[in-house]
Amino acid sequence: MFGTKVLEERESKFNGHIKVSRSLGFGTYIQAEGLTQSGGIVETIWKQTIKKVKSRKLEVKNCLILGLGGGTVAKLVSKYWRGVKITGIDIDPMMVELGKKYLDLDKYNIDIKITDAAKLPKVKFDIIFVDLYNGEEFPEKFETENYMQLVRTVLSSGGVAVLNRTYYGDKRPKAVKFGNKLKKVFAKVEWFYPEANLMFICSNQNQI
Repeated sequence: MFGTKVLEERESKFNGHIKVSRSLGFGTYIQAEGLTQSGGIVETIWKQTIKKVKSRKLEVKNCLILGLGGGTVAKLVSKYWRGVKITGIDIDPMMVELGKKYLDLDKYNIDIKITDAAKLPKVKFDIIFVDLYNGEEFPEKFETENYMQLVRTVLSSGGVAVLNRTYYGDKRPKAVKFGNKLKKVFAKVEWFYPEANLMFICSNQNQI
């Protein structure tokens, strides 16, 4: 892209080839295996989604982000829910490091845990974001009904869980199949389509 400058490139055992770029149109963003993970278009996608969730007038005191990455979701959550306590989990320390270096991840009040998202904190959260991509792949272990039940158990009774899936080409059938599984776990599942993604907005209560 014209006007794009590569700031840094790394190799990660979790996310493969990572590249940090800056462009006139998208600002600074982090890509893993060619898929933008933080900043850039991803911020636009999450902003649309979080605005939709915000319109529900949820009271959000604590937030869990599964797949913290460079911190795009944390940035937006801090903006839309002032004073929220954020717990961010990511298996890849390199992504978190680059988020701090290039995307101001250090500016937000986040309890960062570098660990596998298979292990969740034993507390309840008002809002949970699930964005568990390694490169462009969504690990199969996080697609299981058992894992989704685990996410549901740490969601507060009036809370919302937002799960992100890419939605283009051969990713579409997998995303649809995933959404149908979610219907078996949560009382209500709303399908929301920002850009080339499909967001599932899930709650334990039908009226939310």
